[in-house]
Amino acid sequence: MNAFTFLITTLFDLYLMVVILRIWLQLARADFYNPFSQFVVKATHPLIAPMRRVLPSIGRFDSASFVLAILVVMVKLLLISLIAGGGLNILLFLVFAVVSVVKQAGVLLFWMLIIRAILSWFNQGYNPIVMIMDQLTEPFLAPVRRIIPPIGGLDLSVMLVIIAMNFINMLLAQYIPYWAII
Repeated sequence: MNAFTFLITTLFDLYLMVVILRIWLQLARADFYNPFSQFVVKATHPLIAPMRRVLPSIGRFDSASFVLAILVVMVKLLLISLIAGGGLNILLFLVFAVVSVVKQAGVLLFWMLIIRAILSWFNQGYNPIVMIMDQLTEPFLAPVRRIIPPIGGLDLSVMLVIIAMNFINMLLAQYIPYWAII
């Protein structure tokens, strides 16, 4: 059972990251013609296009993509629950799905910040992946840079955002115990 659970979790979490990236790309108004953006759009379009007929966007927020992200987590939880022989509680699945989408978005942001910082050491010119990472993470880094500008060419904004994210994660874990979500 653990092998199937691993496979289901991995596949659904990877697709969830792509759906979250679709939401994020639209919110950040990232370059639609970038090859990475095109991959994200093509990977999500077959499921999102029919949903858009029913769920319109709210400003720049793509509600159809957000509902798809929640559905991806709910289907993952349903499959894992069926494998484990557990019961179904739709309301509990829905609450856990929303929390999981937010948490996965935070994990994605964390890794994008780490990868952006590492790539900044080696980047020599235009790279489509680096450009998208810049567009997606800059809204989080720019406010920190306004408060603490780069010191001697060293940009501390990535480190400070990661510290703030870990602080918020620990604070939430302290006041919202894991068992309260399950």
